[in-house]
Amino acid sequence: MSLFERAAFEGFIVGLPATEVVRQWGDASVGKVGGKIFAILSTPDEDPSISFKCSDMAFELLPELDGVVPAPYLARAKWVALGPESALSADDLNAYLVEAHRIIASKLPRRLREAPALAAYLATR
Repeated sequence: MSLFERAAFEGFIVGLPATEVVRQWGDASVGKVGGKIFAILSTPDEDPSISFKCSDMAFELLPELDGVVPAPYLARAKWVALGPESALSADDLNAYLVEAHRIIASKLPRRLREAPALAAYLATR
């Protein structure tokens, strides 16, 4: 099952520590950690796209791949967007979503980072 399908995307996101998925902005599936967004599945039923936070280096490199662009409205915060036709493999997309989660989780306030599930996860990253 592809992460561009709502069930797969939401299942993957909630499998990460201290996450939740909310549906907002026209029924997009939004992955959050500590209340902060790290990934979005937009228009899952028609022309789906996934946007996610990435590192400075990944933000420079990923748009060089076919089908990957700076995310509309979020590019200034170093987000990229891609569709199912992008050159990014499924395994690489999984890894970038895990990294997006780590980037956002590591910037949460200390009281949230030190919650047992998240603290153990961040200590291993």
